[in-house]
Amino acid sequence: MLHGDVLGERARLTPDKLALVDVASGARLTCAELDARAAACARLLRGLGLRKGERYGLLAGNRVEYLECVFAAAKAGLVLVPLSTRATAHELSHVVAHSGLRVLIHDAAHAAVAGALRDLVPIERVISLDAPAREGDLAYAQARPPLLDAPEPREVCDPEDLLFLLYTSGTTGKPKGVRVPHRMVAWNGYNTVACWGLREDDVSPIFTPLYHAGALGAFLVPIFTVGGTIVLHAGFDPAEVWATIGRERCTVVLGVPTIWKLLAEAPEFAAADLSSVRFLISGGAPLPEWIIETYQRRGVVFKQGYGLTEVGVNCFSMTVAESERKKGSIGKPLLYTQAKLIDADGREVAVGEVGELCLRGPHVCQGYWHDEAATAAALDAEGFFHTGDLARRDAEGFFYIAGRRKDMFISGGVNVYPAEIEAELLLHPEVADAAVIGVPHETWGEVGCAYVVRRPGASVGPEALDAHLDGRLARYKVPKHWCFVDALPRTPYGKVVKPDLALLWAKENP
Repeated sequence: MLHGDVLGERARLTPDKLALVDVASGARLTCAELDARAAACARLLRGLGLRKGERYGLLAGNRVEYLECVFAAAKAGLVLVPLSTRATAHELSHVVAHSGLRVLIHDAAHAAVAGALRDLVPIERVISLDAPAREGDLAYAQARPPLLDAPEPREVCDPEDLLFLLYTSGTTGKPKGVRVPHRMVAWNGYNTVACWGLREDDVSPIFTPLYHAGALGAFLVPIFTVGGTIVLHAGFDPAEVWATIGRERCTVVLGVPTIWKLLAEAPEFAAADLSSVRFLISGGAPLPEWIIETYQRRGVVFKQGYGLTEVGVNCFSMTVAESERKKGSIGKPLLYTQAKLIDADGREVAVGEVGELCLRGPHVCQGYWHDEAATAAALDAEGFFHTGDLARRDAEGFFYIAGRRKDMFISGGVNVYPAEIEAELLLHPEVADAAVIGVPHETWGEVGCAYVVRRPGASVGPEALDAHLDGRLARYKVPKHWCFVDALPRTPYGKVVKPDLALLWAKENP
């Protein structure tokens, strides 16, 4: 059974269909051409001695070779560990060690991080996509082409065999590896196509980082499942995005609220050709209604979605008419998806009341890699995944996100977990205590504000703490505001009362 080899199956059915347009290089590849490249990558990885179920990491920006490396995993029976291009070597060292990956693939733009990473944790083999290969490393551009005509490397895989390990930060301060099996990837494709009404003539741009679950699940896998075309951007540039949507006649476009805000504020928005667009959709963070209305005034359908790495990034859907009538809703659960809202005691709440959103279905992950405690806390005995997000349901069955149970905040569509930042701050010799909260920001939605207690006699300031975090955390995690206090508000059991800090911020920043 092939299951997760979405590209291979699509190439078998429609080999001559245009699968990929690469904006940076101008390359236009059919399903068969892209699939042949992915198969050659699979042969290369297996030739290095990787066996079924073993892991390899990918540290690179958006490019054709990235997709080759992604789809090679299903063909070779391997497990891909995408690495964040925004993370530091210090942060990535935990992921590399925890996942046990044996091979690292990187591009020239991240060669320095890859080099620093190798100094921190052992990596057996390294493949360079385009940077000069160090002694003992492989140069992908030379090693992969001779394998294009070799026999097909497909490995027989069970639906529950792992395909991806997607690392997401958690409240413990260390990233957790989400165990994504073939079954989960396949269902993401099937259900998104069926419930979102995707078609074989759909063209969808991807301008968000491919290492993120959002880019892989919406719309990469679903578009290839239905036989559409992906337009791949190397990065996010509003002018380029608007020009490409018009030139390539894009039909369905996904972004996070920050991206939609920046696109709407771009000078090109007023004259952008949107005549080919069937709908736009936002996910990754709560969506202000004024953004929906801004695009609706341009005559396009604008929907809101919901998902997370652990349960697939597409979990709800709505029709075009419902997107107008139920503005602000994330819709109804997808086919074969069960959703319930529970209170602190695990009882389901009544219609209209807020409770924690729990989801069950074939799109739910297996839990966390080598973390039984975290898995048990998230997946209950009935198979429901407890998302930590608060929501309400109306009488017609439409869901609305109300907030987050934990103190995580979202900056520019990316989850930021204060515990991770606090752990690094407490390593500074002049910091006695620290707590981080999310505060409003006009562009990014939320940014971090750190409340810091200095050690007696210390005089550490924002510049020094910023420098301390630089190189240890990705820049988007570094707090944008610093507040120095004599003590943090704590409960009798020692827990920081973060709502008090939020009130203090609101009082001082009306």
